[in-house]
Amino acid sequence: MFKKHIIFQILYIILGPLCPASLKRFVLSGCAVIVRGQPRGGPPPERQINLSNIRAGALARRAVQGQPDTKDTPDEVNINPWLLIFQMHSEFCFQAQSKYTRYSYTFSIVYSGFSIIEHVRDGSMLRALLLPDYYLVTVMLSGIKCPTFKREADGSETPEPFAAEAKFFTESRLLQRDVQIILESCPNQVILGTILHPNGNITELLLKEGFARCVDWSMAVYTQGAEKLRAAERSAKERKVRIWKDYVAPTANLDQKDRQFVAKVMQVMNADAIVVKLNSGEYKTIHLSSIRPPRLEGEKNKDKDKRFRPLYDIPYMFEAREFLRKKLIGKKVNVTVDYIRAATSAMETGGIPAFPERTCATVTIGGINIAEALVSKGLATVIRYRQDDDQRSSHYDELLAAEARAIKNGKGLHSKKEVPIHRVADISGETQKAKQFLPFLQRAGRSEAVVEYVFSGSRLKLYMPKETCLITFLLAGIECPRGSRNMPGGMQVAEPYSEEATIFTKELVLQREVEVEVESMDKAGNFIGWLHIEGVNLSVALVDNALSKVHFTAERSSYYKTLLSAEETARQSKEKVSLVEIQHKPKEEVAQLTEEKERVAKYRAVYVTEITDGLHFYAQDVETGTKLESLMESMRGEIAAQPPVEGSFAPRRGDFCIAKFGDGEWYRARVEKVESPAKVHVFYIDYGNREILSSTRLAALPPAFSTRTLPPQATEYTFAFIQVPQDEDARTDAVDSMVRDIQNTQCLLNVEYSGAVCPHVTLQFTDSKDDVGLGLVKEGLVMVDVRKEKHLQKMVTEYLNGQESAKSARLNIWRYGDFRDDDADEFGYRR
Repeated sequence: MFKKHIIFQILYIILGPLCPASLKRFVLSGCAVIVRGQPRGGPPPERQINLSNIRAGALARRAVQGQPDTKDTPDEVNINPWLLIFQMHSEFCFQAQSKYTRYSYTFSIVYSGFSIIEHVRDGSMLRALLLPDYYLVTVMLSGIKCPTFKREADGSETPEPFAAEAKFFTESRLLQRDVQIILESCPNQVILGTILHPNGNITELLLKEGFARCVDWSMAVYTQGAEKLRAAERSAKERKVRIWKDYVAPTANLDQKDRQFVAKVMQVMNADAIVVKLNSGEYKTIHLSSIRPPRLEGEKNKDKDKRFRPLYDIPYMFEAREFLRKKLIGKKVNVTVDYIRAATSAMETGGIPAFPERTCATVTIGGINIAEALVSKGLATVIRYRQDDDQRSSHYDELLAAEARAIKNGKGLHSKKEVPIHRVADISGETQKAKQFLPFLQRAGRSEAVVEYVFSGSRLKLYMPKETCLITFLLAGIECPRGSRNMPGGMQVAEPYSEEATIFTKELVLQREVEVEVESMDKAGNFIGWLHIEGVNLSVALVDNALSKVHFTAERSSYYKTLLSAEETARQSKEKVSLVEIQHKPKEEVAQLTEEKERVAKYRAVYVTEITDGLHFYAQDVETGTKLESLMESMRGEIAAQPPVEGSFAPRRGDFCIAKFGDGEWYRARVEKVESPAKVHVFYIDYGNREILSSTRLAALPPAFSTRTLPPQATEYTFAFIQVPQDEDARTDAVDSMVRDIQNTQCLLNVEYSGAVCPHVTLQFTDSKDDVGLGLVKEGLVMVDVRKEKHLQKMVTEYLNGQESAKSARLNIWRYGDFRDDDADEFGYRR
């Protein structure tokens, strides 16, 4: 062998000046080889060379798939020694002696050496000869995929971008070289492996140079460390080389302060989302990247006879929420934004439910990745992505590994045991059930509870773990400002500082473990008592922060003196100038201030959606109109993807639901009355109209589109300074006029004074700024309601002048003169 090697080198020296230099690619048989020229600006051309005047045994071949006439053929003779001679990766010279043009073969004399990699199909798939047993195998590099050559119908091959370059990169470094191959797996008859060359790992080099991308399904078997592959790919992305030349990072448009920050966890929305408070005081919803919370498959385990509650009825949802609540609530976490999932509609996603924009991030606390911890306990699963989808967790491989461990150990969702069942009784508003629980809670003294929801500063929903029930709880001893509420007669306007009180209570107790003392209950089945958190009495804390005042019922409580002391402290504090500053002023002084102030006109744009028979109307704020449009689009997309099961919803008075209107679309609604399954009275909370429907046209309101996400948008108003005629025909004329002029139009609204049912307002046309109510008066369709407040006298005078003008012209209700004289009562009118 040594002598032959010397002879070959001598021949190479002699023929070198006369013949073109080439690199041998691979051996076809003992007398044929594929060669290519030197690279100049790209992969060089290839040629097949046949050795002159000899014929050596052919290599074994497999039968061609799809051709039954072909079969496997073995090696004709033992040509391995000769193959070793022709498999050295080196430059050599050849002298063309003849060309067989029919098959484009060139017969030449070849001088070569020793090698082991047989063929490179593309950058990440090779054929290798395993020594010392001479097994010929095809190996796919674990964890990556290079651009490939697509075979067309005519048999030709079309390279993907950078496929030829990636192939040449691998060939020029491995072909005919002595290498070490680590065979790592064999899924679906494909051998996965890693090729180690003395000068480096070809897998990592391909990634670093932008010739390949990471592949999730095969990275799990890569023995050299998946983090090295991700780091190499990240390097290529940052430099935008080769296949990443047009790459844009998911967070490229975010400032550094928005990509990574520290925040305090205020609420756990569900098993994959939290609400955090930033240092600026802003609240932000964060979704954990690349994981999916537990979910109900189909109709399994869903009892159609009861109200569906995802937190308790979806297996492991409660455990997942509790894990996050106990781990995160009230604590500071590190947030690293991985990507922003853009808002989608059902049309864009091809039937997949629509979602609003989501900020997806990796959240850590004490060095622990919360998403990874959830997945490792079997309380969430990992989302699988398309290979070209780069919007994923920056720790995606760790999530996959955690899921694999959870599956292997049978944790949580992957357990073969029976799923946990949570039988939680919701007795909120159930007077009879509340009466049964009351004695037990009173005797228990202080009971443990978890605050599930905060309705207002002093009204909460509690979960009682020992009693396994949900209750509505009212704080005793205080009178807290009421927020806006949807009442049977319309939207109740929020009292001053109600929002501040609600935020204060949320930040202090929401989803925290507390202790409660139940003293009594009201007629609606709500429990009344005291709530303590870490030694703090919430009633006292609200009074101390000037967000509530002491109620006379506190006199018989042991906390009365403490409440009075807190109230006095709040009143004397110069920093706490909110509620108590107004509450403790003498009534005479407050009345005097009210009389002396001028009328303040702060008109805002509204959209009038409904006008009632009593000349009340419902309007939406134009400022929040886009939010409603977005919510309706997303909700209908989800409904289209997962239509409600007809008849599965059992309506109850006060329930929020979705109702199918006459136009065939679904809208948010509230059940006002249930006469029978065929006659359910509903109120459309975003538009103000009412309808009687069959229960088959109703369904449960998806939690993502509840009034917590967006409050009801239709607010009830009535006209200020106006008295509506009691005569039915006259009232109908006024209503018809309003329907023609302002229904489904944008107007300007100003609240003048409050009323027993709803605010009294003046309304202006957007273009002319004319007063709509004054126009009704001037047309003789309504009468003037005289107000006594001094700051309103200018408006009242203008309205009275308009009324006198209509009377003089004998318009509409004045056509027979002033009917409000002696016979006014007979016609249903009173002055």
